[in-house]
Amino acid sequence: MRTRQKDRDVPGPQTPWDEIVPGLWMGGHYWTDTAGELQLAVAGDEFDLVVSLYAAPGHGPAPGVEHLVAEIPDAPLTAGQLADVQQLARATASAVRDGRTVLVRCHSGYNRSGLVVAQALVELGTEPAAAVELVRRQRSLWALHNRVFEDYLAVGLDVAALLTGLDTPA
Repeated sequence: MRTRQKDRDVPGPQTPWDEIVPGLWMGGHYWTDTAGELQLAVAGDEFDLVVSLYAAPGHGPAPGVEHLVAEIPDAPLTAGQLADVQQLARATASAVRDGRTVLVRCHSGYNRSGLVVAQALVELGTEPAAAVELVRRQRSLWALHNRVFEDYLAVGLDVAALLTGLDTPA
């Protein structure tokens, strides 16, 4: 069984999710076990807030757990999608500041979740390059391998949204 989408040439994650900083977890809906088999990552009630950038039925979270969903592609984003990322990153950072446990997830827990987690770290006072390095160290070297997302973080999401918005017809 393949563990990644057909258009991907990177290995699947070896864990469902990983803690990036205390209280802030990053992961996906799928992971690969030690036998190389695809496994479902189902969030129950172990988190106070789950932020999903990709949604699939049956993956949780449990009833009563706050769940924010904004499906975005693992591709260049529109100004509106970048605004969604900023909003989710602010909500994530606020929850972490309040001592809540947060899971940010996408399909495999590499790019989309990495973008939101890194931006949340920026909101919490980490420099963008250090945030990217921390995400990669804690989750996977494959995290944020989408160079466009890394560029968004480097330039700042406000600037990226403004520049992206220039291509939008009035």
